[in-house]
Amino acid sequence: MKFAQLLGGVTFAVAAATLAAPAAAQSYPTRPVTIVVPFAPGGPTDIVARSLGQAMEKSLGGTVVVENKPGAGGTLAVADVARAPADGYRVLVHHIGMSTAPALYRKLPFDPLKDFEYIGLINAVPMTLLVRPGLPVNSVKELAAYVKANRDKVTLANAGLGAASHLCGLLFQQAIATDLTTVPYKGTAPAMADLLGGQVDILCDQTTQTTPQILSGKLRALAITSPRRIETLKDVPTAAEAGLPGFELSVWHGMYAPKGTPKPVVDKIVASMQAALKDPDLVKRFTDLGSVIESPERQTPDALSRYLKSEIDKWAPIIKKAGEYAD
Repeated sequence: MKFAQLLGGVTFAVAAATLAAPAAAQSYPTRPVTIVVPFAPGGPTDIVARSLGQAMEKSLGGTVVVENKPGAGGTLAVADVARAPADGYRVLVHHIGMSTAPALYRKLPFDPLKDFEYIGLINAVPMTLLVRPGLPVNSVKELAAYVKANRDKVTLANAGLGAASHLCGLLFQQAIATDLTTVPYKGTAPAMADLLGGQVDILCDQTTQTTPQILSGKLRALAITSPRRIETLKDVPTAAEAGLPGFELSVWHGMYAPKGTPKPVVDKIVASMQAALKDPDLVKRFTDLGSVIESPERQTPDALSRYLKSEIDKWAPIIKKAGEYAD
């Protein structure tokens, strides 16, 4: 084959690929889009993903389904999406755990900074410090005193290594300068069930999961980890008001697609997510659960990219100091 013919063939292939990307974006989606959630059904991230997916259907023009893929602190689901075809039909909704995994695990089957196309930040959710029914404390001050006097008996639940409740638990123990016996679960829902049943004593988790239990009177919240009180739980003091200054934590969620997803498809997903976050039904749903939707400036790929990097840098020393990691 002559060089000119070979060059012409390569040029044609490149041109065809270039034209195919916009065509794919125009027809996208032609089948259901799957949002992969790294945790069990019924947990905070699951609630965010399902609410968002339902709202995205209106602007995306197609069906959005949620697939729960719990395990290994969320890393199974993240690795699954990292390996998925880069066509926009399998995306990830993950929380702050995307930024803590590099410090928690010696070996990761993915690189959060290299293996994804970023869609944008979704929302930020404060945490609530809860105690089981019947625990003889009514304030953070009383809880700290009780913990110090009964440290070998008190149990602190979490939804697994790297979960938001795990991180909150680390900060709480640091704030009261006391190590507790921690009980990890495979998700927030089973941890909450055991807290309600009195099998564990303390749980710190997101308002998206805890607000209904607090408002119904089934559980008692001693503090919220936001800098200001929230309207939905206006009777719950901030951690600073309760005597734990610096004990602040908001759990953010972001959306990701596999690396190499065509930019026109990424742009369409970004636009759909941004439209969904303006949907009145979604706004009310998030507000009722104490969740704050990110500003439009943060609902972008660049904003998520920058924030993820800053969060990785923030959490690495905290986790390493605590000495908690997995193989």
